[in-house]
Amino acid sequence: MPAPQTSPPKIAQVDARDGSAEILQQLRDKLSPQGNVVSPRGRALTEKVFGAPLTPVEVVEQICSAVQQQGTDALLRFSKQLDNSDLTADQLRVPAADLAAAHQAADPELLGSIRRIRDNVAEFQRAILHRNVTLEPRPGVRLTQRYVPLRRIGVCVPGGAAAYPSTVLMTVVPAQVAGVSEIAVVAPPTPFGAYNQDMLATCHELGVTEVYRMGGAQAVASLAYGTDHVPAVDKIVGPGNLFVALAKKHVFGTVDIDSFAGPSEVIVIADHTARADFIAADLLAQAEHSPGSALLITWDEALIEAVSEELNRQLTQLQRSELTLESLEAFGALILVRDSQHACELTDSFAPEHLHIQTEHPSELIANIRNSGAAFLGHYTPVALGDYAAGPSHVLPTGGTCAWAAGLSSNSFLRSGSISEFSQDAMNQIAVDVERLAEKEGLTAHARSVSIRRETGTTT
Repeated sequence: MPAPQTSPPKIAQVDARDGSAEILQQLRDKLSPQGNVVSPRGRALTEKVFGAPLTPVEVVEQICSAVQQQGTDALLRFSKQLDNSDLTADQLRVPAADLAAAHQAADPELLGSIRRIRDNVAEFQRAILHRNVTLEPRPGVRLTQRYVPLRRIGVCVPGGAAAYPSTVLMTVVPAQVAGVSEIAVVAPPTPFGAYNQDMLATCHELGVTEVYRMGGAQAVASLAYGTDHVPAVDKIVGPGNLFVALAKKHVFGTVDIDSFAGPSEVIVIADHTARADFIAADLLAQAEHSPGSALLITWDEALIEAVSEELNRQLTQLQRSELTLESLEAFGALILVRDSQHACELTDSFAPEHLHIQTEHPSELIANIRNSGAAFLGHYTPVALGDYAAGPSHVLPTGGTCAWAAGLSSNSFLRSGSISEFSQDAMNQIAVDVERLAEKEGLTAHARSVSIRRETGTTT
């Protein structure tokens, strides 16, 4: 049962009508993972394992280096030291029988939901999938941009404070639509991770046969560099804690990654047509991630007070009320702005992962906002629909990177490349321009590779 809340949440109420956006910058600074902040428990564990009070960046560097050099031995050692999991090499991979047993024992209604969500996601991801494009601009010239699926990818599924079968759906299905042939799922060796029956049942339902009991930076390093028990992948996707994010950043270049993601975020833009109880529920849903940033931006002053009262009332009904309250007070704010244009300007500057517009004409506002990972329009489109079932993936850029980064999709698992084909006549028509530019750059061999074909006048 949720613990009763005896005092109202101390969520910041900010009057930004004078143009000040300091609160947004302060939140952005707090939410951006710099790799130098660690909890007292984490600091104690770091000193125990590494013998020194290392920063998270330094911890990740040591783990990745050890796994790269020592393979499975280092992976198992860190799993024991950091996750208190005493596994052998043969126990790393979840047996096929365990996946099948989890599926057999799963709630039939849950499996029905998984199938319907899979179909929703697949339908959307197929619709947006890039197709080869061929252009024949002149006789004898054929130019193609083609898309080839990655061969093998790794998916990180969190498993610390909660189980996330939804993450399996939102990463695996887009990869399958793209045509990826090998998908390796990794989850920490915890009751919420690789031992969670719902997560295993979801993997089995989707046809995933490779599931590994490993988490943290050691799992990312194993996927990136490969070990004798975990073949290397081409790309690593999926959410995780700070150490997973830093490890993905560390191995980028050896493999591709989806993004460098931090805590989850939402901005709700609302006007007089919005319901305070809806908004409060949406803010609490984001804060529940703990940490999770939850911001309301409105030009309706009365709405801020109404939402504040609703937050206090609804907090008492939550199972994770204590963690949610901490997150709301640390990373939440109710912001009063001049008008809708000012709301759009502040939202664009923050570039939130999730944007929910609860106004009379939401489509007019979204047209004036460039930077958001996923937008949800209208009073009856809560972010949770996107988190679980709508179709677009819930793996999104955070920390302001929405200004230039895209969310995960089926296209994230394609590698594009061009194909050019010229006839002799078509080559002759363009040859002079190629030779002239190559010679200007001093690359005479480049020019000669074209001119020699004009001089011979033969086709090979």
